[in-house]
Amino acid sequence: MVVGYAYVVADLIHIGHLKHLTACKGLCDKLIVGILTDGAVMERKVKPIISFGERLEMIKQLKCVDVAVKQEDYSPLPNAKQLEPDVLFESTSHTEKDLENAKLTVKEFGGRVVIFPYYAGQSSTSIKNKILKNWQHKENSY
Repeated sequence: MVVGYAYVVADLIHIGHLKHLTACKGLCDKLIVGILTDGAVMERKVKPIISFGERLEMIKQLKCVDVAVKQEDYSPLPNAKQLEPDVLFESTSHTEKDLENAKLTVKEFGGRVVIFPYYAGQSSTSIKNKILKNWQHKENSY
């Protein structure tokens, strides 16, 4: 059985999340998905709008996800070291240094890293910005 580990913020679930997680599931038998806590997200980004509990529950409900777990660091490496998945799924949205560290870490327990392209234009941040821009435009129209 091939176990995979992916991770997401999932502040606003969109097609990019679904494509990414479905692709991950296609490469493993059991997909474990880490959901970043608010603190983990805030290591590099702004605090999510949706609560951690709601984000966790939404990801748990996706049919491509077998298990959803808490990820307390922005980096997936503490969870990966604990879970020792066969495959750690990464994204081209992360730095080369982060990706190299991931490869070295998973290699220690016999795993591998699969890097998927980032779904540009499908981020929660871009959706939030579109909403804000539309809201501001409507406010200025009155």
